[in-house]
Amino acid sequence: MASPFDQSVYQVRLEWGVEGLARLAPADIVVVVDVLRFSSTVADAVAAGARIELASALDWSRNGASVAAAAASGGALVLVGGIRNAAAVAKAVQTVQERRQSRTSVAVIAAGEADADGVVRVAVEDQLGAGAVISALTDLGIDHTSPEAAVAAEGFRALRGALRHMLSASGSGRELEIGVASTARMAQAGVTPATVSEAAELDAVDVAPQLDDGVFVRFE
Repeated sequence: MASPFDQSVYQVRLEWGVEGLARLAPADIVVVVDVLRFSSTVADAVAAGARIELASALDWSRNGASVAAAAASGGALVLVGGIRNAAAVAKAVQTVQERRQSRTSVAVIAAGEADADGVVRVAVEDQLGAGAVISALTDLGIDHTSPEAAVAAEGFRALRGALRHMLSASGSGRELEIGVASTARMAQAGVTPATVSEAAELDAVDVAPQLDDGVFVRFE
């Protein structure tokens, strides 16, 4: 019997973290949203022609990269999305659906911040990033959304004029601004981190990173 929490009756779903991914029914596509650092940085790097290894990303982005790894192990197509590339991710989903010639299910997973015990803190930046992706899907007619997904999309629409303030004033944004982050590990990996301000720029990058055999590359 299906769980009342698996959102299986909906095409577009939303959950939080690795545990949330496991709670949902299997989806054809998983969009990983970890706005500060992971999603924005990977999108920028892939747009510049870089290939980012998942193993390397796990060193500097425990939350987003862990969700991506879990999603890949389940056989889904894994895309990386956020505020910075929401429209590009929605277009990639639409392309996959057109190629398959059938309704394609999408699980949008907001990474949040997991503590040492794996307990996820709901993060406002990832709520907004997930909402941006879901809103962009709706704009393309992929709009059979679960209530959880619909709430995220409407929250994004209501606050899209204040994205920069929302991210910089959030706990995660303040943490990055005072330097309590994984910047050193990113530098060692040769990755330039996106700033909080850059992460808040809607559709600044027209690239949807795809996880392909352990490496994030441009979706084609």
